[in-house]
Amino acid sequence: MTNATLLDVQKLEITYGASQLPRFAQRRKPQPTVREVSFAVAAGETLALVGESGSGKTTIARAVAGLLAPSQGQIRFENQDITVPIERRSRDLHRQIQFIFQNPDASLNPRQRIADIIGRPLEFFFGLSGSAKKRRIEELLEAVHLASSYARRFPSQLSGGERQRVAIAQALAAEPKLALCDEIVSALDVSVQATILDLLKELQAERGIAYLFIAHDLAVVRWLAHRVGVLYRGQLMEIGTSEEVFSPPYHPYTEMLLQSVPEPDPNLPLPAGDERAAEPTDAGSRQGCPFASRCPRKVGTICEQERPPWQTVGPTHAIYCHIPVAQLATMQNVSP
Repeated sequence: MTNATLLDVQKLEITYGASQLPRFAQRRKPQPTVREVSFAVAAGETLALVGESGSGKTTIARAVAGLLAPSQGQIRFENQDITVPIERRSRDLHRQIQFIFQNPDASLNPRQRIADIIGRPLEFFFGLSGSAKKRRIEELLEAVHLASSYARRFPSQLSGGERQRVAIAQALAAEPKLALCDEIVSALDVSVQATILDLLKELQAERGIAYLFIAHDLAVVRWLAHRVGVLYRGQLMEIGTSEEVFSPPYHPYTEMLLQSVPEPDPNLPLPAGDERAAEPTDAGSRQGCPFASRCPRKVGTICEQERPPWQTVGPTHAIYCHIPVAQLATMQNVSP
């Protein structure tokens, strides 16, 4: 991507306060949920953040949206510092960054018709009413490939894929520059997922929207994303273009995630030591690499005692690991 930077996140750290922790943990010093995460998203680009549950993906998206206050670091949008809670952000900034949630059953008001759901942002941000609002609602429904008759329906009268299209139309109504997509296809059937992903690509091509796309499904990410950041316990392990992240050398955690994807070649061998990678532990190393306790490529105590360096693989590709990149490449045997 050659477009100007839209979103710039630098050394983001997010720590939940003691009051937000379970009662048994409130006497402990809170540990960062997200630690020193840096990335950028260009206008019209899709950056995917992938990782298992608890890796900090949604926490980062909520901080970008202003729903969580970072304890350290900076978030800039169009070169403006927006590291402030949502109530201190301008209405126009609120309009330009929109959240599309995983579960439209919860995000869409079941007592409102689709026209009211899509029409609310039109009233709030643009002051539309009457026939002008009605025309815009029809245009938005058409943009997500739904007939204008859907405006009269309630969410309960729609399928899961149709409800997600309405959620996308609701976000589009604000005419955002950045959409935060939090696992928005994970609850859908595979065939429906494909149509929603095609729709997102189409809307991006037409409107130049950037996506911060939160997912755990690598097949989905590979289809949609221009660039990918791999997260483990709130720490970036690898970042690069989609082609780079899905081709060796991989970070050992990226390699583990790729092994979990069904492999059509029954003759492809699994690497030795995979047993440890299959069983998560309750706590990663705070001093060393967060992945040390599960890593099948662990080289010794250095992994547990020292934070790894960022190693540059290419101009847009970097891996957070003690093992030299050339050595990683000889270790791995996951099919690209």
